[in-house]
Amino acid sequence: MSHPYLSAVIDLVRQAGEAILPYWRSDLEVQAKADASPVTAADLAAHHVLLEGLTALDASIPVLSEEDCAAPLGERAGWTRWWLVDPLDGTKEFIAGSEEFTVNVALVEQGKVRFGVVGIPASGRCYYGGEDFGAWRSEASGDTQPLRVRQRSPQAFTLVASRRHSSPAQERLLAGLRQRFGELALVNVGSSLKFCLLAEGAADCYPRLAPTSQWDTAAAQGVLEGAGGEVLDLSGAPLSYEARESYLNPSFLALPGGVAWRDGLIGIARGSESGLKPEA
Repeated sequence: MSHPYLSAVIDLVRQAGEAILPYWRSDLEVQAKADASPVTAADLAAHHVLLEGLTALDASIPVLSEEDCAAPLGERAGWTRWWLVDPLDGTKEFIAGSEEFTVNVALVEQGKVRFGVVGIPASGRCYYGGEDFGAWRSEASGDTQPLRVRQRSPQAFTLVASRRHSSPAQERLLAGLRQRFGELALVNVGSSLKFCLLAEGAADCYPRLAPTSQWDTAAAQGVLEGAGGEVLDLSGAPLSYEARESYLNPSFLALPGGVAWRDGLIGIARGSESGLKPEA
């Protein structure tokens, strides 16, 4: 089973990556947006590829992109499905010359991710999937492998962390997880690749108690859910994308579905965010 638009979106994500690459590791002008986050010509080039391509694919589906997110809440509240796009996730990694930047497109229906596509322009690798379709990793060569989360750590409990973003709550969470699981194996990686590591069974958990925006997470959440994982807020509910005034996500936990330590993780995270002793 697949979605009729999935193949076309994979092609568009690859095209957006090709639009980005001429700017990579070049003498690039960096500007600051209103929130002080960086934006480059590469972000805008990918945005235009995706906006034009998605509109041509189905003009009835609105496109909400990090680079074009001015639609008022009153308008967005009437949308039943829309594209949620980050044309270049990991702009800071891109500017630094790292390969850890991605192109992200998700189809959202009634606040839930239907499917997501995450492309890595530097390698040509692409992750894609959705809860109803499964998840896959496709290489530039065309080789494609199905993805599945792991249910048990082969050795140390492996935690995926952001290379550039933390918070006091995040540090308290790490301390609580060490008490629960023993010494942790930490993997630092940029952009939406953190979810993809979980989806391919290379890590156990990605907790985020620091700010993210909806376009940072939706596409990769689709991949992780397709691989048997879940993304939860600290009440234990799935992270959702209904129209809100702010595009900021609440704190969340990405993990394999059905693991025995799920409730314990939520308790530790709640305590860490509140600054209290972690819940059992």
